[in-house]
Amino acid sequence: MTKALTAEAEQATARTSAATLAGVTLRPGRPKDAAPCGRIMYGAFKTISEYHRFPPDFPSPEAATQLLSWLLANPKFYSVVAEVEGKIVGSNFLDERGMIAGLGPITIDPSTQNQSIGRQLMLDVLDRAAKRNSPGVRLVQATYHTRSLCLYSKLGFVVQELLVAMQGKALGLRIPGHKVRSATEGDLAACNRLCFQIHGHERGEELVDGIRQGSASVVERDGQISGYATLIGFFGHAVGETNEDLKALIGAAKQFAGPGFLLPAPNSELFRWCLEHGLRVVQPMTLMSLGLYDEPRGVFLPSVLF
Repeated sequence: MTKALTAEAEQATARTSAATLAGVTLRPGRPKDAAPCGRIMYGAFKTISEYHRFPPDFPSPEAATQLLSWLLANPKFYSVVAEVEGKIVGSNFLDERGMIAGLGPITIDPSTQNQSIGRQLMLDVLDRAAKRNSPGVRLVQATYHTRSLCLYSKLGFVVQELLVAMQGKALGLRIPGHKVRSATEGDLAACNRLCFQIHGHERGEELVDGIRQGSASVVERDGQISGYATLIGFFGHAVGETNEDLKALIGAAKQFAGPGFLLPAPNSELFRWCLEHGLRVVQPMTLMSLGLYDEPRGVFLPSVLF
């Protein structure tokens, strides 16, 4: 357990007690919470994005509810719901499918802002991460949302990457010498080795989910797997040995799911290639970490969790 996570864990119980005294109650999420939490999620993201003149992350309350139905039913995701006088006012999640935990999405009813509910929801999941001995927690936030950026920074998170969400028509491109195909569970060992080589940890359970959902793909070069993607989209991640591997995965994608796929802006070669092929930047985002963070030793596309 890292010192940063331990420190936040020691504060979480006291903070939660204070929240309860103030009329805010935190409890575990349940599948039946999907609809009310989905409406809040849609409204919260829509309000903040439109205020800053960006498109909303979800096209409808139903789309947000569909995502939360999956998260709340998935035992690999920890969930917490905030209530005031028995009414749901916010929620937060922690992806526990790997060694590094992914935080979010966190949303609070816009009508109950400025009551420290977001902070309580954050401290609750950090307490959870500390109790399960996660060496690190990561999240991705909308860069224009400066309030959340400040909150996460106060809680100890460190900015690691400036990201851009890329969207546009499917490219239908092939990169010479790079074969892209659907991933199978037989590819897991090779993909895990590649992820570990680049990030210092595996994300195999996420890849299994992508394979079972039919969204995961691999790229082969000289008969060997040189990259993979769970999904080329907002909730998928990808890794590759070279930018050519990522270009092949992006070029073969039939669509860019959700608001788009996330690209580290400092990867100027890949960023420029995407722009030259007609893709556009939808919004800037920031990858932040608390605890263990290894500088990537290869190229990658993060998910909206990390």
